Amino acid sequence: MNALWYVARGTGVMTLLLFSVVVALGVATSSARPLFGLPRFAVIAVHRTASLVSLVFLVIHIGTMLLDPDAPLRLVDVILPFAGPYRPLWLGLGTIAAELLVAVLVTSLLRQRIGYRGWRFVHWAAYAAWPFAVAHAIGTGTDNGALWLWLLVASCVALVAAAVGWRLSSGFRPQLAGAHRAPA
Repeated sequence: MNALWYVARGTGVMTLLLFSVVVALGVATSSARPLFGLPRFAVIAVHRTASLVSLVFLVIHIGTMLLDPDAPLRLVDVILPFAGPYRPLWLGLGTIAAELLVAVLVTSLLRQRIGYRGWRFVHWAAYAAWPFAVAHAIGTGTDNGALWLWLLVASCVALVAAAVGWRLSSGFRPQLAGAHRAPA
């Protein structure tokens, strides 16, 4: 096992952790209530920053996997889901999650040009990408059977489930129409 393997593992785990925080904060930003006493703009700022940092970790994760001579990942596997010889289902789910996140990033950068509705439609893909990323984390890699990884994944699932549970609760107060548009 070489340094690239450790970097790939670490960045993969950090990507999942950060992505889970991003999803939970995304749910939180749709509320009119402050989160942990923070004003809404601060929660949005943390959401954006965590999103960008998670994408940096994702790029490093994929890059180190491509560069690691011991990793069975090819460039085509990063682009074409389910094409790889190594655990094609689990790797393919990771590919789909990554591609959905790239779509969210691109539309976020083009938000002024495509408009709020178009951006919002694609932004919902982040919610679809999260379970794919979770499945990828538990189905592939050399740590997929390790207790620490299962506990970490369970913590991520609990965080997002708590956010969704809060969103669906009667105590949740959504933003008024149009009030959720933060400046780009």
